[in-house]
Amino acid sequence: MAGDGDSKEPTREFPGYPTTDAVKTRSDVPPEPSGAPASGRSLRGLLVALGAAALVVVALLGVQATGILPDFRNPFAKEQTDRSQPPLLKSIQDLSRYVAAEGNFQVVVDLQNDRRNVPDWLLNERTLFVGAGSVEAYVDFGTISEGAIVQSADGKSVEIKLPAPQLGRTNLDLEKSYVFAEQRGLLNRIGELVDGDPNRQQEVYRLAEERITAAARDSGLTQRAEENTRKMLEGLLRSLGYERVTVTYTAP
Repeated sequence: MAGDGDSKEPTREFPGYPTTDAVKTRSDVPPEPSGAPASGRSLRGLLVALGAAALVVVALLGVQATGILPDFRNPFAKEQTDRSQPPLLKSIQDLSRYVAAEGNFQVVVDLQNDRRNVPDWLLNERTLFVGAGSVEAYVDFGTISEGAIVQSADGKSVEIKLPAPQLGRTNLDLEKSYVFAEQRGLLNRIGELVDGDPNRQQEVYRLAEERITAAARDSGLTQRAEENTRKMLEGLLRSLGYERVTVTYTAP
């Protein structure tokens, strides 16, 4: 019987189920952070490093603005080296030309070099070149012969015979001249890579100069030079006291 009485007593005590208040109380208690101090220290260290770097950059910019340090330069900046030789004076010429007029011209040269029965994509050269140049018209006073200046007995008139105006050499302005378009065949491009021709554009330069020279001859530039020279001499000699000034030109 004693055994039966003992069997009625619980052998162990089960833990009681938590009530609503107990659950609420537990939820109000924040969980203990695991590893928080280490992550916080690393984040603070990163922020400190970034702040220090920013301060260094600001300090360098401030010092540069004051001009104490030299300017920062790009280590890969483009540099140009001029190894040209000094100019060599070959001759000096005394000129006695009076430039009385100048014409400025522009010409478009369309030059094409190809081969018969060969397609253009294989072997062809075509260049559109815009050439700008000038031509001077002058009177050479150095060729005035003796007796070309005749003064009247009373000293009030003078007659001058001058050589006819001439056209100077065409000056091609390379700063205003340019290649507008260029077409080259496959073989032409390969040949340029293997053996490039540095004087390839010389032909279009020459043609541009020839076209400008021909245009200057037909432009009436020499007639303008005659008129301008006559006006210049008339004004000069009349200021010296001559009342009548006659300027004529000899045949070229």
